[in-house]
Amino acid sequence: MKFNKWTLGLAALGVVSIGSVARAEEAQMNPLQTALASTVISGYVDTSFEWQFDPDKETSAFTIPFRTSDKLNGFNLNVVKLSLEKALDESEWASGYKVDLLFGPDAVAYNPSWLGDSDESFAIKQAYVALRTPLGNGIDWKMGVFDTIIGYEAFDAGNNPNFTRSWGYAIEPTEHTGLLGTYRINDTITVSAGLANTLSAGINARNDEKGEESYGRKTWMASVSFTVPDSGGALSGSTFYAGAVGGFVSGGDVDQVNYYLGATIATPVTGLKVGAAFDMVTDQSGVDGADIWVAGLYASYQATEKMSLHVRGEYGDCDGASEFWLDSGDDEQMFALTGTLQYNLWNNVVSRLELRYDNADSDSDEDETAIAAYLNLIYKF
Repeated sequence: MKFNKWTLGLAALGVVSIGSVARAEEAQMNPLQTALASTVISGYVDTSFEWQFDPDKETSAFTIPFRTSDKLNGFNLNVVKLSLEKALDESEWASGYKVDLLFGPDAVAYNPSWLGDSDESFAIKQAYVALRTPLGNGIDWKMGVFDTIIGYEAFDAGNNPNFTRSWGYAIEPTEHTGLLGTYRINDTITVSAGLANTLSAGINARNDEKGEESYGRKTWMASVSFTVPDSGGALSGSTFYAGAVGGFVSGGDVDQVNYYLGATIATPVTGLKVGAAFDMVTDQSGVDGADIWVAGLYASYQATEKMSLHVRGEYGDCDGASEFWLDSGDDEQMFALTGTLQYNLWNNVVSRLELRYDNADSDSDEDETAIAAYLNLIYKF
């Protein structure tokens, strides 16, 4: 630390001490230092190598979520994420914030419409102010842009049991601009409810379905989760979740509603967990009568400290929402099976091999099958 000549002169005469001056200057800096010290910076770099076993096969009719045709048969940078967060502490009037920034091809999933068409490789995934009000056990609030409250899987591939996303994830909303409140009733039950501008992604998007009179109509959301307490025996630690989101989607004529049921269940077998998810969307993309549902089963086994195995099976049905899986056909069915071997050889690196099989058919279209293998490396910091 540097001191001016007057301070050094006073210190030489014994009027002040260098230590007291240093402490005084540090005290002046404390507010800024405290704010920065409580901010956590984290993120990851997500890369992959992807290979389709039949490279001559027509792929435009059957696109797996996030696995666009230009990612097949080559090396890919998927996305880079940078997060800054000050989490809520235990105080009654706690405050904080979170910002998630995305860079790379997968950023386009968050529809950065406020940038226009200038850059689809950048997006703000989340950016909200977090607050707590001391009512009952305390209500935690988020205001700004935040992730949707429903779904078994997340955008962040490294937090999912498999690298590729499920078809259930493909029909769920991704982000909302609004206000969300979460209340923990007790150690086992938590509820959330909120309002947002729209169900579809897009920062500061508005409901313009019927012109100016629609701008006041908001998207609603609610969820409840239950965690089995320690007294639950073999099911202790299992979680069950239910939620729904309903509201305007861009380009739609009616409101879309998404329903979700999910569970992660502990088993008596050491290292084995199973899960289930059910997603249903009515009036998909705002099309009256277009309904889709997808059911998924998950199993994860921690074989060793570094090695784990993950399996996911899915079945879905589409009625009235044409061209969801295939080029044509109002009545479509889908089956998918995914197997993943994860081995964490390097520190901070998620490394895994994955094999995926998808099949879809409809009354008016031939079967489409896709088989592909993936190598996924994610460095988390």
